[in-house]
Amino acid sequence: MGHLDHATFGWLTPVLSYAMACIGAALGLRCTVRALDATGRSRHNWLLTAASAIGTGIWTMHFVAMLGFGVTGTDIRYNVPLTILSLIVAVTVVGAGVFAVGHSGGRPRALLLGGLTTGLGVASMHYLGMAALRLHGDVTYDPLLVALSIAIAVVAATAALWAALNIRSPRAVAVASLVMGAAVSSMHYTGMLAVRVTVAPSDAVLPGATTMQFIFPLAVGLGSYLFLTSAFVALTPTARERADYASAGRSAEAAIEPASPAPEPATS
Repeated sequence: MGHLDHATFGWLTPVLSYAMACIGAALGLRCTVRALDATGRSRHNWLLTAASAIGTGIWTMHFVAMLGFGVTGTDIRYNVPLTILSLIVAVTVVGAGVFAVGHSGGRPRALLLGGLTTGLGVASMHYLGMAALRLHGDVTYDPLLVALSIAIAVVAATAALWAALNIRSPRAVAVASLVMGAAVSSMHYTGMLAVRVTVAPSDAVLPGATTMQFIFPLAVGLGSYLFLTSAFVALTPTARERADYASAGRSAEAAIEPASPAPEPATS
């Protein structure tokens, strides 16, 4: 059995992957807060941005962590179509959960169903990403640890959707994002503890792309998307702020309007 190293670059990849999960969670929560204050097309757009942020953050967390994954005795490559499919699954299932809860008014049944759907989708993303691994050997899993990782994913997803509906202040969002990042990272590393690799040494060239050829550039691109979108959300006023600005503007205009001149007395 090959020795699995989950941190070939030391603490760099675990810390960076956790940061990506937290950034995605924070951005998703802020976008959901904006969505709940909006209506119509604006609400739809904010929920879409929230789904893409959380899904992208989870996917980026997984593959940044995988940059530090190695197996003694074999190289590792990734099947590109399966890797891209895992990204699509992450964004799609998170979107389904966010939209279900965002348009339901926070009903408990919708929250539980959304959390279950999203959690199973996040777990599917993780194991699709693992299925994309190409190495010299066989990969198997400990079923109990797999089940535990799925349970963590469902609980984390349900908590994330609850937080999206109930947490409004920036400080509370920051704390919730740190907790959500820890939960998602726990799910990932629990799933990785379930992995067993039996190496079969070979000189054959592995199919697929290396981490530096494909995973690293894609992770950098998606990480940049998260940072740029975070800046956009931070600089865009909320509906409440726009209403306050408009009210302040009307008050200022009323204050500087000259008083109407008194009518001149009639002359005989």
